[in-house]
Amino acid sequence: MGTSTDAILAYGYDLGCGDEWKFREVGEYGEPVLDWYDDEADDTFADQAEKRLLESVGFAEEWAPDNGYWDRKKEAETRLGIKIETYCKDDYPMYVLAAKVITVSRGDVEILNLPALMDEPTEHGWDHGLRTALTVLGITPTQEQPAWVLCSYWG
Repeated sequence: MGTSTDAILAYGYDLGCGDEWKFREVGEYGEPVLDWYDDEADDTFADQAEKRLLESVGFAEEWAPDNGYWDRKKEAETRLGIKIETYCKDDYPMYVLAAKVITVSRGDVEILNLPALMDEPTEHGWDHGLRTALTVLGITPTQEQPAWVLCSYWG
């Protein structure tokens, strides 16, 4: 088993991480002050944010074996159209709230049609989806507007 070293191109907002959150809802020591986030929980920020977002489209199930949970969750994720993408490193995660994610693994190549890529946010209504997700999460990013964010993952 090796270490993945991925390039990630995502359209959305860089949310940062525990050392430097890139949204305004932080406390005196830089900790998130959000009604749905529990810093003491076993679940990560991404897990808790995803749960909150999925609840906003009517998916509030807990996993149970052999009951179709994964199919229903995937359908809810498709309806949502927004995800929390992890970047940086598995033991030091940073996050992007994203409407589109392109991941390229070490040794692979992805040929991008940049003009078409630049039209996708408007064609697919990604900005609206991201604004809705920010409202659901109660987050005000320090980044002024959604943008293409190029980052890396090593894990």
